[in-house]
Amino acid sequence: MADLRMPEKKFRPELEGVRAVAAFLVAVYHIWIGSVSGGVDVFFIVSGYLITTSLLSRMERDGKINFIENLLNLAKRLVPLSFTVLLVTALLAIWLLPQTIWKQTISELFSSMFYFQNWQLATSAVDYLGQNNEASPLQHFWAMSIQGQFYITWPFIITAVYLLAKKVLKTPVRKTLLAVLVAIFAVSLSYSVYMTDANQPWAYFDTFARAWEFSLGGILALLIPYLTFNKTVSFVMGWLGLAVICFTGMVLPVSTVFPGYAALLPTFGVIFVIVSAENSSRFGVKRLLSSKLLMYFGSISYGFYLWHWPLLVFYYAYFKTDTVTLLAGIAILALSFVLSVFSIKKIEAPVRELNVRQSKRRVAKVLVAIALPVIVVGTSWNLYVQASMNEEAAMEYSIEKYPGARAISENIVPEEGVEPIPSMGMIKDDLPSFYEGHTCSSHGKDATVKKCSYGVTEDPDHVVALVGGSHSGHWFPALEKIAPELNLQVDVFIKDACRFTADDFGGALSESCMAWNEDVTEALKQNPPDMIFTTSTVESGDTVPSGYVEKWKAFEGITDIFAVRDNPKMPQNIADCLVKEAEDCSAPRDEVLSEVLPWENTEGLPGNVSFFDTTPYFCDDETCPPIIGNIIIYRDRAHLTTRYVETMAPVIGEALEDALEQLETK
Repeated sequence: MADLRMPEKKFRPELEGVRAVAAFLVAVYHIWIGSVSGGVDVFFIVSGYLITTSLLSRMERDGKINFIENLLNLAKRLVPLSFTVLLVTALLAIWLLPQTIWKQTISELFSSMFYFQNWQLATSAVDYLGQNNEASPLQHFWAMSIQGQFYITWPFIITAVYLLAKKVLKTPVRKTLLAVLVAIFAVSLSYSVYMTDANQPWAYFDTFARAWEFSLGGILALLIPYLTFNKTVSFVMGWLGLAVICFTGMVLPVSTVFPGYAALLPTFGVIFVIVSAENSSRFGVKRLLSSKLLMYFGSISYGFYLWHWPLLVFYYAYFKTDTVTLLAGIAILALSFVLSVFSIKKIEAPVRELNVRQSKRRVAKVLVAIALPVIVVGTSWNLYVQASMNEEAAMEYSIEKYPGARAISENIVPEEGVEPIPSMGMIKDDLPSFYEGHTCSSHGKDATVKKCSYGVTEDPDHVVALVGGSHSGHWFPALEKIAPELNLQVDVFIKDACRFTADDFGGALSESCMAWNEDVTEALKQNPPDMIFTTSTVESGDTVPSGYVEKWKAFEGITDIFAVRDNPKMPQNIADCLVKEAEDCSAPRDEVLSEVLPWENTEGLPGNVSFFDTTPYFCDDETCPPIIGNIIIYRDRAHLTTRYVETMAPVIGEALEDALEQLETK
């Protein structure tokens, strides 16, 4: 059986031009437009095309791929530049970035080093507790991580297909490879379309949802000898393909619809360019893309991509802004270019000249020497942050210095000139203790009802169930503190991004949230607590939501409800605002909180509910400040710090004790 023609392994100057355009678009969209261009999808297609051609040629020539040599050659190309950027970025991050983002940046430093950052970002993108994370100066390494995984995996696929075709199936190698690549393309694209619809933030960083782009590049490499068109058609295809690459980010919301079927647009733009170059004409797109300027820029595009993002993030941090002027943007582009040229010439080029076949050990030693400073800096930085966090967590704070809410409830005047707590390095992790290990709460699509018991778990006087989403969960520190005093068992039933309700708020709540609501209701009815502690409102709402009322009515005659008014949602992330040393991080009360008590403005409330108004502990008559009693109230825009909630324990305990006493008299 005849095989496909062998794709010609040759230098394709137009691909350097395509890389140049893609890298420039990525930077421009990041700097001025604040969105995503689709340029990384272009890189993925080009990588799939080139690596498939190279590996297949080597496999058919030698009958094998030396995996150690291949890995060292790959590391020679990737490690010098990427680890240089990682080292410089880490050192500048310590100097320029606020401590609120240190822990996140350290985590991304290590995940970038070992090429799994895309999975870390996928997890944080769907983790409700991590969605307020800022963009770190290393976040763009997600694309490098996927490419690294592809580069490591592809030689094994090529080898497996070669052996399968030669030894088992006795079929032509290239036709067999084409069939496998088509299968990978079909399965991955189908999965990508499904996952993009079901969970787009996860899909965006999912390697398996991106594999079809690399396989499509491989399919093109195998079929390109057969893709011949006349010069007129090629002329149109080429310029159309370049236009598609350039304008995808303008016509599609890439960051919210990729990598599903919408990502076919820029990938086919690349295919049109490559195919047209095979049949180029005098005024075809190949002439532009093969120009010396674009070819040179394409040769440094890897470095340009790596440098532009940290420079942009550091610009934001240093100038305390979230916009870039035209002149500043040009300066960022120019500096990215200069750093790319310098680092490639002085660091990458000498390493790439080393011959792996002559001395694998020497190459390995050089690569380790390049990587070691990054590992040392990252490890030292991480140890310092962890030690600081442990020290702060263990410290006891006097009520006189840090009264928090007790400045209001007990009229304690806090000392002046005291640095507020939690510290900026600790604030985003100042979470209720039940979140540790994520075994006591449900997240994302998980609708499992998880129950954990705290406080007095043996012979308690009362059992209080904390039920709802994170706005119920952040009251746990107060309950945990008063549990011994009131001899309470506190049962936690929390699902983040969910509410204890009978309706989905017009589609705002997920299917898994509503399924969880049904199951948690059944669980609470089967083993009723003495009291259900939950929220009674949603942020600034002026009425109690009907779904809440319906849910409470379902427990009439079974158990009582202790419903607290939700805290205000501030107009900006408080931790970020305080870091930027803004003049005023407060919010006008009338903009974030209803003037009327919602339950006094709602009809048909059941008789099994006790309400507690939290407003005095968040706002005065005119404003809602970010700090009360030297304690920062919010760890983001709307979630409370554990430190502050703990200082509300006395007032929560008093109100809850009254409600439980009324329960005993019924």
